[in-house]
Amino acid sequence: MLGLDGLVGKERLVAIDAETTGNRIPTPAEIRKMPKAARLPGIVIELGCVELLRDGDHWKTGATWERRVQPNGPIAKASIAIHGIQPGQLKNAPQFRDIIDEFEAFIGKDVLLAHSASNEIDFLNFEYARLGRCGFDEIIFSEDDFVCTQELSRQFFPGVPGSLDVLCDRLWIDRSDRFQHHGALLDAVLTAEAFIKMQGGFVQDDTRSISFGTP
Repeated sequence: MLGLDGLVGKERLVAIDAETTGNRIPTPAEIRKMPKAARLPGIVIELGCVELLRDGDHWKTGATWERRVQPNGPIAKASIAIHGIQPGQLKNAPQFRDIIDEFEAFIGKDVLLAHSASNEIDFLNFEYARLGRCGFDEIIFSEDDFVCTQELSRQFFPGVPGSLDVLCDRLWIDRSDRFQHHGALLDAVLTAEAFIKMQGGFVQDDTRSISFGTP
């Protein structure tokens, strides 16, 4: 993953989060064994993005973008319990191929920001492969495209669980909207706020004040 030094000279980042069906992504080997006529269901059911713009030595949030996505497949009950999105709510939602141009226009060529970024990398690469943009054993998105707030947080809160909830609590960020259900845009906004607070000044950890510095 990129570190803060990878943001030198960058004027825009895009925080991103995906809510999913909760089903496992099949491996390339498993996909090769499937009948050629088989239609793979999607994994992403909601995408949320918020831009971060350079503001001197710091960052500020800007425009947002979010879409729900029809996966054409089942959604795990455990996943519904997390994000609260029922299959019926996606009945008229566009498929991933219908929103990809909007998505790419919003993220541009900028560095992406995510919490536990490896998940978003896997989800996006799978969806792109389903569209034929790459093979299932190839990638469009890689660790070189992302800054991971989970990795950053572990540098300053060693041994603390790496969840977004815990990070928000450590940084005194209001996550009350997340108490009932997660949401892609909500989680992208919280990720952006956590990054801004960590990168831009001092983090209070019990009796210690520690600084992330500036890129």
